[in-house]
Amino acid sequence: MEKEIRDVVIIGGGPAGMAAGLYASRALLDTVIVESKGPGGQMAQTHEIENYPGFVQPVAGAELVQAMLDQAKRFGLSVETGTVEQLDLSGDIKTVHTSSGVVKAKALILATGVEPKRLGVPGEQEYTGRGVSYCATCDGAFFRGKKVAVVGGGDTAVKEALFLTRFAREVVLIHRRDQLRSEHIQRQRLLNSKTISPRWFHVVHEIKGDGKRVDGVIVENIQSGSISPLALDGVFVFIGRTPVGPLADSGLELDKEGFVITDESMATNIPGVFAAGDVRSKKWRQIVTATAEGSVAALEAAEYIENYKE
Repeated sequence: MEKEIRDVVIIGGGPAGMAAGLYASRALLDTVIVESKGPGGQMAQTHEIENYPGFVQPVAGAELVQAMLDQAKRFGLSVETGTVEQLDLSGDIKTVHTSSGVVKAKALILATGVEPKRLGVPGEQEYTGRGVSYCATCDGAFFRGKKVAVVGGGDTAVKEALFLTRFAREVVLIHRRDQLRSEHIQRQRLLNSKTISPRWFHVVHEIKGDGKRVDGVIVENIQSGSISPLALDGVFVFIGRTPVGPLADSGLELDKEGFVITDESMATNIPGVFAAGDVRSKKWRQIVTATAEGSVAALEAAEYIENYKE
């Protein structure tokens, strides 16, 4: 990967990174995306997307990813595979150390996205991949005719619980409150579902198994304090997300949860470094907001590079 200094390096190939790549490449900037798991990010794992403008019918996440990638590559965008291990942002030239080498650029756009939070309870790590999952689209088909739990009450938890009804005979929604923090239309779909049964005011204390697979959980009613077992075949966890990447020692200004703080131009506290998408400190995290932020970051990077040349 190591070569001459590029104009723009984008870390992350999700919707924010892809949009940034499109706009930067169209601006005739030598641009490369560094992505560890292949283009698309979490969008590639989404079964159906029905709220992205321009699509009357729901579009598969993988299909939208491919369209974005093909579009950006038309303008010369290059994509490299590698895990980012260290960022050196102290000088005018930004240096990104990856598992595949070193890439240097005049401007850097962080679009690293997020990864799911863990429950941190006994049995979770032991049974990850053996009944514990963080992606219904990836693993839902393995639970055809089974009973599963979804832990969480946000937008992702609700959408994934609805998706699991395609396969599971019963979905138990375990949530510490009695209110869902999701889009109204999705909330109503869940509450109207005959397959989903909510367990309000409950938390998971432990995930149980037979040594090979999950066979249940121990839950607590936080109002009464009562503890009870719940027989299950799988547990899907959607309790929030944490930012991805070696951000802590990079000199970037972060909020208390580790997300990157920017202004409305996507600029960070370090000149020439921008951030877009879910890794930003913000309220709403949607595909359409990520693409918008990616385009703004690229336009600002282009302006920064123009001033850099002068």
